[in-house]
Amino acid sequence: MKKVLLFLLVMLSLSAFAAEGDGVQFFEGSFRQALAKAKKEKKLIMFDAYTSWCGPCKVLKTKVFPNKELGDYINAHYVSIGVDMEAGEGPALANMYPLEGYPTIMFMDASGRVKKKVLGLPQGGAKELLGIAKGVKN
Repeated sequence: MKKVLLFLLVMLSLSAFAAEGDGVQFFEGSFRQALAKAKKEKKLIMFDAYTSWCGPCKVLKTKVFPNKELGDYINAHYVSIGVDMEAGEGPALANMYPLEGYPTIMFMDASGRVKKKVLGLPQGGAKELLGIAKGVKN
């Protein structure tokens, strides 16, 4: 019985680990550090400006960003960062990048210049966001 439980725990751990690679991987660090990483890796920035109370922001995190195809493309070409615009460095970034609502996804170059803004939850989900990301990159 103990061996069966151990086996099940190992399998659950492995499946959870495998799932971590799917979807958009967000940089854990400051905006300034994300810019430096993007410059070093010759990538663009995908900046997810959200708030903790925003319903569409939560849908973006749970339904759009986990998409494997979107994640594969974004992770290869962008450094992604998500910032709660009402906490930490968020208010200062909101002064630098005024927003009309949440969520707002900004595609930027490695110097922080905005190339494209997407206001609200993309109606076409991950597929629409992937098309936008590819258009900005090209």
